[in-house]
Amino acid sequence: MISSAKDDADQHCLAARFVDGPHVSAPDKAEQRLAGWRSDIAPEQAAAIDDLISRFPLAKTILLGIAEASPYLFDLARADAARAIRLLKSEPETHLARLIEKTRREVSAASSEVDVMRLLRRMKSEAALLIALCDIGGVWPVMQVTAALTDLAVASVQSALRFVLRQEAARERLSPPHLDSPEDNSGLVVLAMGKMGAGELNYSSDIDLIVFFDPAAPTLAPDIEPQPFFVRVTQALSRLLQQRTGDGYVFRVDLRLRPDPASTQVAISTEAALHYYEREGRTWERAAMIKARPCAGDVLAGEALVAEIAPFVWRKHLDFTALADVHDMKRQMQTFRGQSEIAVESHNVKVGRGGIREIEFFAQIQQLIAGGRHPELRVRPTLEALNVLASSNWITFEARDELTAAYLFLRRVEHRLQMIADEQTHILPDSAEAVERFACFLGYDSRAAFARDLLGHLNIVQRHYGKLFEGDPTGTAKLPAADYSAGPDDPRLLEQLTTLGFKKPIMVAQTVQQWMIGDYRAFRREATRNAFVEFVPALIVGLAHAEEPDNAVAAFDRFLQALQRGGRLISLLNQNRDLVALVALILGAAPRLGDMLARQPQIVDGLIDPRFFGAMPDRRELSLRLAATLADANSYEEFLDRLRLFGQESLFLIGTRILSGTVSAQHASVAFADVAEGIVHTVHGLVTDRFAAQHGRIRDQETAILAMGRLGSREMTASSDLDLILLYDFDPEHPDSDSSRSLHGAQYFARFTQRLISAFTTRTNYGVLYEVDMRLRPSGRAGPVASHVQSFAEYQEREAWTWEHLALTRARVISAPPEFRSRIERIIRGVLTRRRDAAAVANDVAEMRRAIALEKGEADRWDLKYAAGGMVDIDFIAQYLQLVHAAEKPDILDVSTLHVLDNAVRLGVLPQSAAEILRPATRLYHDLTQILRLCVSERFKPETTGEDLLRVMARAGDAPDFSSLEARVKETQTEVRLIFRDLVGGRT
Repeated sequence: MISSAKDDADQHCLAARFVDGPHVSAPDKAEQRLAGWRSDIAPEQAAAIDDLISRFPLAKTILLGIAEASPYLFDLARADAARAIRLLKSEPETHLARLIEKTRREVSAASSEVDVMRLLRRMKSEAALLIALCDIGGVWPVMQVTAALTDLAVASVQSALRFVLRQEAARERLSPPHLDSPEDNSGLVVLAMGKMGAGELNYSSDIDLIVFFDPAAPTLAPDIEPQPFFVRVTQALSRLLQQRTGDGYVFRVDLRLRPDPASTQVAISTEAALHYYEREGRTWERAAMIKARPCAGDVLAGEALVAEIAPFVWRKHLDFTALADVHDMKRQMQTFRGQSEIAVESHNVKVGRGGIREIEFFAQIQQLIAGGRHPELRVRPTLEALNVLASSNWITFEARDELTAAYLFLRRVEHRLQMIADEQTHILPDSAEAVERFACFLGYDSRAAFARDLLGHLNIVQRHYGKLFEGDPTGTAKLPAADYSAGPDDPRLLEQLTTLGFKKPIMVAQTVQQWMIGDYRAFRREATRNAFVEFVPALIVGLAHAEEPDNAVAAFDRFLQALQRGGRLISLLNQNRDLVALVALILGAAPRLGDMLARQPQIVDGLIDPRFFGAMPDRRELSLRLAATLADANSYEEFLDRLRLFGQESLFLIGTRILSGTVSAQHASVAFADVAEGIVHTVHGLVTDRFAAQHGRIRDQETAILAMGRLGSREMTASSDLDLILLYDFDPEHPDSDSSRSLHGAQYFARFTQRLISAFTTRTNYGVLYEVDMRLRPSGRAGPVASHVQSFAEYQEREAWTWEHLALTRARVISAPPEFRSRIERIIRGVLTRRRDAAAVANDVAEMRRAIALEKGEADRWDLKYAAGGMVDIDFIAQYLQLVHAAEKPDILDVSTLHVLDNAVRLGVLPQSAAEILRPATRLYHDLTQILRLCVSERFKPETTGEDLLRVMARAGDAPDFSSLEARVKETQTEVRLIFRDLVGGRT
């Protein structure tokens, strides 16, 4: 009987139920890692692992896959072998339920915050490993995985909140009728939003919560002020869940979905909330409230609050305003992505084209339209919504089935991405090789097989999403005839503009009247004017599809006034009408790009190139394009003009892709750097030959251009200068150049460098190519503009200050003969890997940060570079870590801040908890900085900035609105500054 019971348990244990697993791409390395783990644990534990993998071969496949592809999961297994064995032997459903219930009891009995944090984090670690094994092994379907993650989150929030409220009761600030459930009748409501509210949490999800309170809370002590009390409770709840300790964290808590989060406290009164939703609530907040669910606190008050908010979400009648809101929401969610195929590398499976958000939006928008009159549509889970929509004949069953399959597939991909490092990421790797490795972790044997399935699902989602507003939703098919030159005197024109969605039809009519009869410089040729007049009806429809149609008309008018010659551009837009809304976005949000387009209309050609919305060109392709552009230049002046035009067109196209959401900030940074690097290399070669033609050459001469700063780190923006150093060498026995106009040694290279700078900075008909900054050369402004390579080496070894070595961490040779390049790289590596006093370096870095704060200020939150906790703090952290650890761990070295942070975690010199803050912060700052450098030439002031730019900023920061973005930036800067102080020190 005992043997039979054991056999029965074995049949139901997790290891026995595996039906799937990763494809291990490098078995030898994975076996080595697994063997290394087994050798580190107790012999009886190693024997237990061996027994499990001998009886259940898929268990070994899964462990090998984790060892190869998921540092996070492998660390969880290695941290506690007994736990890993316990999970593999468990019945997962029962084990998870018991784990959650046991933790609830232990938290209830805990006497200190420290104990509660430890208990919750250990529950999370064990549950995270269990759920991952069930997902990877095919034991649980996707939605069971999301439900388990949600149950874990709900239990964590409830347990933590109950502990906080019991502590407040002990301090006599709260008088609950039952101390075991102090939340009852407390008036405190915690709403779970988003995926948590719908029971659909992803593997490394933040949890979106909104905390409300009743100012007349019955159990609150008489002398306690409600708002400060409930704000403290919310902050304590958040701290218990997300503060990182030696045991990690439970869940990252996001409280920014509350009304106007940049201006309100983390807990908001129910009265204020209801007033806000009634008066100011926006469409995205209606959509968010579809999934809202009371998850903790006063349950009865929570249900009553959701019922009170319901009229805001579910409108009884579909008037024109509601329909316009729906269209606005679609405009805001859908960026302009052209007609190209969806890429695999770097695709964002959440917000990218054909991604998870489009499926969610497909369901939510139809729920918003009809849920007021059809209560059966008021369901939270996405798949349930698709099913109800099909059953109610709002969509076909084929659409339901295809979108359901795509949703399940994309959620699996999302989970597997997040299991790698427990990061809240949705972006596929950026190279084919890395996607190949990821595909193996997902269970595919090749990138090609994975790509086939991925592209199939993405295209199906995009097809259904694109059909969402088929049937002429804006009423443009049967527009009334109108006289555009009559302006606001024609009621038919006003009717047409109103039907199209313009909110200021009189203003728009007056502007269009000016287009038809006004004296614009671009319309001096009769043929151009006639072509434009013919194009106006299509132009109006195109501008109506902009995110802010009225602003788009005003921006287009400013553009026409600045336009020098317009015939070709107008013809281009007339033939490619999908571009009108994209051009409207450029003109409304990025005046700098608009001015560039007005001066050089031909740069719009790149927008109709089929390659525009595809993968960003690499350095080789850019070099080929640049060579083709310069091939038949007849003079040096024409050569410089074409260089500038190439640079401006490249900047315009990359900038437009940033605005339109078709390229990430990281890829844009690299693209800007690749363009600059190609131009620098070309100019270097040209000036070398032209200078030699005038002054000859010195025997064995070699020159190299060293990129520093943002070009060196390949983190450039549209407005970045070029930080350069020129190094040279020659035969010291023959220091004079071989020409009748001979120059001697250092003088030769100083003049050569000045000629090089002039090629970049001289203003021609096409403007300036780049501003060049050479202050990072040895001795700065006091030193020669060009440095002998030996002098450079000696200076770095003996005289350079710490700040110069920090800058050297980003040095990259971008133009030089191969052997000279290698020689310089060895010098730089030698300097960076020498031993240093960590305390002295930390003191220098802290002092430099203080000096920068005094010079530049650090109080402006939107000065993302210099603000306290901004990009300079992160750069200094990465550079500091390299200087103090490169002697023993040279693999930490890299010019990219993100890569340095990754290396530092892998090498054990940066806590994972710090990296989990710094990496997303770096990406956020880069994303927003790219937008600001494109769109703002002066200091960014949100209060005086147009809605177009605020909306683009929010979208770049993956926030539902600008207030939410502002709250996120503030929180991020606070967290980064704390890490800077912990790692580097100083009283910054």
